[in-house]
Amino acid sequence: MKLVHFPIAQAGAPDPLPLLMTVAAVIEIIGGALLTLGLFTRVVAFVCAGQMAIAYFMAHAPAIFWPGINGGGEAILYCFIFLYRVRAGAGAWSVDALRESRG
Repeated sequence: MKLVHFPIAQAGAPDPLPLLMTVAAVIEIIGGALLTLGLFTRVVAFVCAGQMAIAYFMAHAPAIFWPGINGGGEAILYCFIFLYRVRAGAGAWSVDALRESRG
């Protein structure tokens, strides 16, 4: 929604996007696609976890630290889900697993 305004433009996102928001949108699109396929899962999940941590500390934590109050619960949740993916990997049905079985 940030980058391509589909299905509608994201509320509060300026047009054109500043560089940092553009980078975040590209990470979300490419990272989401790679994680869905299970390709380069550990590296991509680490980058996405970092993006979620940065998003929390830049957008939510300045108001008040506690995620239950500042609306940053989703950023914290996704950060820890991505960190789990860094540790656990992609799984048996991923492109990474297919590549490992052939090599």
